[in-house]
Amino acid sequence: MRGYFAIGAEQISKPMNLGNLIRSAHAFGASFFFTIAPVFAASEVRLSDTSDAAKHLPLYNYDSVGDLALPRGCALIGVELSDDAVELPSFHHPSAAAYLFGPERGELSPAAQARCERLIKIPTKFSLNVGIAGAIVMYDRLISRGRFAERPVNPRAAPEALPEHVSGAQVFRGDGKLRG
Repeated sequence: MRGYFAIGAEQISKPMNLGNLIRSAHAFGASFFFTIAPVFAASEVRLSDTSDAAKHLPLYNYDSVGDLALPRGCALIGVELSDDAVELPSFHHPSAAAYLFGPERGELSPAAQARCERLIKIPTKFSLNVGIAGAIVMYDRLISRGRFAERPVNPRAAPEALPEHVSGAQVFRGDGKLRG
């Protein structure tokens, strides 16, 4: 899959939730993880991060949204249950994205929402645990941007395997003519 993604949390206060979120980010192949103004000791995260993600995934901590530094071209996408957010099943994930989740008992700060290029929401009746919400967003990114076989129409049928990827000569399309 082309591109990369990162996961972040603003003002998160429960270390077990953050441990679950960072473990899921590690499992789904995030390129890095970040926090903005966490409200606990980072050492407590190890209790629920059984993959020890900190040894395998760059971790960045920022004091405020204004301090957040992302790579050039990386879109900050806020995950927020708000009326103006795009529902996740209708969202086209950018090639380079950092997904920002809010605190457990609140929402993304106004400064964070203003900094985000887009807000997305998981279409649920009420908010989910941040670790669960993160896993859902990462899974949606995986299935929408990955190269997977189509699901069969018949639930008892096996999916047809994708053909092997074939690399060929470089093709130029600048003037509408194909050349190899």
